[in-house]
Amino acid sequence: MTTNPSLRDGRVAVIRQQPVYAADRVADSVARVMAALDLRWEDLVRPGERVVLKPNFIRESHTHRPDEWEQIITHGTVIAAVARAVAQAMNGRGVITIADAPQTDSRFDRICELTGLAAFRAELARDFPGVTLEVLDLRRECWRTERGVIVDRRKLPEDPRGYTLVNLGEHSWFRDKPGRFYGADYDTAFTAQHHSGGRHEYLISRSVMDADVFINLPKLKTHKKVGLTLSLKNLVGINGDKNYLPHFCIGTPAEGGDEFPHSDAGAKVQSRLISAFKAAARRSGAAARFWAPLAKKLGAKVFGDTNEVVRSGNWYGNDTTWRMTLDLNKVLLHFDGAARRRARPLRYLTIIDGIIAGEGNGPMEADAKPCGVLVGGTNPVAADFVVARLVGFDWQKLPSIREGFRQDELPLIACRPQDIRVVPQWGETFRFRPHFGWVGQVELSA
Repeated sequence: MTTNPSLRDGRVAVIRQQPVYAADRVADSVARVMAALDLRWEDLVRPGERVVLKPNFIRESHTHRPDEWEQIITHGTVIAAVARAVAQAMNGRGVITIADAPQTDSRFDRICELTGLAAFRAELARDFPGVTLEVLDLRRECWRTERGVIVDRRKLPEDPRGYTLVNLGEHSWFRDKPGRFYGADYDTAFTAQHHSGGRHEYLISRSVMDADVFINLPKLKTHKKVGLTLSLKNLVGINGDKNYLPHFCIGTPAEGGDEFPHSDAGAKVQSRLISAFKAAARRSGAAARFWAPLAKKLGAKVFGDTNEVVRSGNWYGNDTTWRMTLDLNKVLLHFDGAARRRARPLRYLTIIDGIIAGEGNGPMEADAKPCGVLVGGTNPVAADFVVARLVGFDWQKLPSIREGFRQDELPLIACRPQDIRVVPQWGETFRFRPHFGWVGQVELSA
């Protein structure tokens, strides 16, 4: 297998601009990212190829403040600036695929409206007539929820190129971690089916896996389960069915779980009641809409709201989500659309949108943090390592980054932390407020 040169590249560009999404300023910042990396678009993209742009489209807005969205998803000006540069390098021939799998209850049409993708598609077709732009919702289904309870499900068109089932097996970060994994649905048996008996499977978009170039466009935000969501965590959106993705282990730490931070009687009771509630909701089907929201409201009154108390693995002791995150990066960098080990390395670039970042209870309840930065690199671990320091977090307390440096047969990076270079040199540090489940556990000391 050919070694991916991105694994050896420890250069990371940190580019500063005013914290506003003016199209010309953003385009200039993207160009400065490439110059700092000593990389031309023509080095990355060739005529006739298909390039995937993977933004963070998790949700159309802040969960509780529907008018706020710039700190939640990748901004349309960043996507447009990169897409235009790619189209220019294609020299009149090629396909640009903008694709993501948002949270299952999110509105993809509203996300496209906010980011201006419909209007941009027309502009690109006018300016680059030989280049095709497609926008794909990679989900297989979407849900309608009430108070966090699934009350309706609808099938979606899915990825037009299909999906690839990749079994990492002994190469998975879950190979030595038993547990009752919870995915994204009430059907925990489904998640267990794909993560047990030495099998660790992920259903990945074929449009992503068969691309010639992958350009990651994450949003810089804090995250309740991994501390920070950046390049590595953004790959959750290349998966077509989120129930393949373990998010936490059911139970208390004393029971081998990471659902709660404590193993007291209250946590054990909550864990059992939550499991019983979800099993009943699944059996009830459509009828759950009549009783489940009320039951959940009652549970919040007794045990506290999830936005105020730690449950569902939303804390620094989550030992599950980071493993899933690194597994997805292994799949992308080391396997192709036929689930075979790559014969040729995937050309990879990440540009992290931190112009308006998100701090606090991310990823969907993050508060806006104007930073005015774009961070670029050709390796996801290196870029995320630099951003962790940039926001004032200790990278060694963020398992997705710390363990990303671990070397095995399917490595994500070949250089060491001390070999990473920031270009141009950067001294300022933003002091981000973590998610409340991480407060006091991840911040760098003054």
